[in-house]
This record gives sequence, structure tokens and C-alpha cells, in this order.
Amino acid sequence: MSKRDKINNVITAMITPFNEDFTIDEEKYREFIRFQIENGCHILTMGTTGESATLSHEEHHQAMDIAVDEAKKSNKDPFVLAGAGSNSTREAISLAQYAEKTGADGVLLVVPYYNKPVQHSLIDHFSAIADSISLPIILYNVPSRTGRNLEPETVSKLAYAKDNIIGIKCASGNIDQITKIIKTTPEDFIVLSGDDSMTYHIMALGGKGVVSVASNIIPSKLVEFTRSMLNDEWEKAREMQLELYDLFKVLFIETNPGPVKYAADEMGLMLKRMRLPLTPPLKENQKKIRNVLKNMDLV
Repeated sequence: MSKRDKINNVITAMITPFNEDFTIDEEKYREFIRFQIENGCHILTMGTTGESATLSHEEHHQAMDIAVDEAKKSNKDPFVLAGAGSNSTREAISLAQYAEKTGADGVLLVVPYYNKPVQHSLIDHFSAIADSISLPIILYNVPSRTGRNLEPETVSKLAYAKDNIIGIKCASGNIDQITKIIKTTPEDFIVLSGDDSMTYHIMALGGKGVVSVASNIIPSKLVEFTRSMLNDEWEKAREMQLELYDLFKVLFIETNPGPVKYAADEMGLMLKRMRLPLTPPLKENQKKIRNVLKNMDLV
């Protein structure tokens, strides 16, 4: 099976455990990666949910090394996606090249944040990174965080121009735009949901799965959900969408990954420590998260 063919179902955008001094807790991270893989998920290290924006490049390297090492030990052959995006093209190239060197299966490249490059500049940015590595590349569009939307026409140009730009994680919340991406990109271009609550809708249009936040705490349930759609079991998927909807929404009651890290703490998966400027949810929101977890028999 090619690397491309493995990119479907659930890729967990993994949260990152920290020690008391806020260094990466390697033992807990390894344990958490095994938990994800054993429950059928592929893994994303150093995505937004992993608090990548507050970690140094050396810590990115450490997290990639750990993820690849644990994946190699597994007999489930998970896909290891490494977050390598930056608002500096040079930095993104450096991270992407390290991901390739360490043995990751692909890289996730977010739209450059803060700089707000125009569309032709985005083409140059992603093309430069694509030319620097041979790894498969998944683009990542999340305009609420980056301040710039990756337009469908730009995605299509990149998909046809660069053989190793093979897919996109869509977190725009705009189903019309996502429809246009699916319609105007090559047939084998992989579209993934970047928002758990929209996975059903995106997969109904031909998406292949989700880069999930919720799978941090319910990995096997998310695999069952996406697999039902890949198997054309749409009535089961509809029922699961409604069953999981409250959890999908409450995990974004505050800035991600605060809510899911709090939920993980409540479930005994890892402590809720976060690096500033991010902090755990407010008390009233903790109560709302816990109520949803209780209703789903997760605590």
C-alpha cells in the first residue's frame, strides 16, 4: 500500500503532555501515541492541537522523533503526519526536511499565519516547500487562525502543479468552498475534514476522513464513525453524527486544545497543563465539558 492510500479514516491531531517544568513528557507522549495507534488511528504530531506554536524547533524535532519511533514499533502500520508549517518559508522547509529525515510519512503545512500573503504568494510558498522534499504534503487551511483563506483555485493549481501536494485539511467551515475544492482538484486528491462536526458533511461529498481533535479522547469511536462512511453505511454514520455532536462542539467551547486537554485530564489520559498564552478552560466551561463527558459515560 502506498503512503497516499493510507491517508484516510482518522488522523489524530495529538495533544502534547508536559512535565511540571513544561518540557515534553516523553514517557507520557509515547504512551499516548501507542493508545492512538492501538485504537486504529493514524497520528499527527506537532499540529495546532499539539501546541506547536509554543514549542521550539528542537522540541518539534523531539516530538517527530518520538512519533516515528513509536509508529515503527507498531504492527498496525500507522501513517505519521508531521506538522511542519510556519509563517517563514525557510523555517517550514527546515521542519519539512527534518520530518523527511526522521522518517515521517508526510507533512502538514498550514497557511502562513500573520503575514497574510496573497494567493500567488501562497503558491510560491507551498511550491518552494514541495520542491525541497519528496514527502507527501497535506495543505492545511484554517483562516480563523491564519488570517488568510486558501482559495479553491489556489488549491487546484497547487494540486496539478506539484505531484507531492496530495491533499488538504479543510477547516474553513465553508462547505461551498470545500465542495469546490473537491470538484476542481484531481480525482485522487485527498480532502480531509479539519473540524470533527463537519466530517459527516465533507465525507458525504467525497472526503476521505478527518484530522480529529475528538479522537484524542475517543479514538476507536471516531474510527468507527469514519469507517462507516467509507463503507457507505450512511444511516449508521448519521446516527453517530448526532450522538457525537455535543462532544464535537464542546471541545471548541474555548480555544483548542484547552477543552480537549481538560477532557483528557478528566479521563486520566494526561494532565491538562498548557503553555502560555494558552490556559485550561474557565471553571464554568469545565463544568460544561464534564457534563458532556458524563452524558457519554466517559467519566
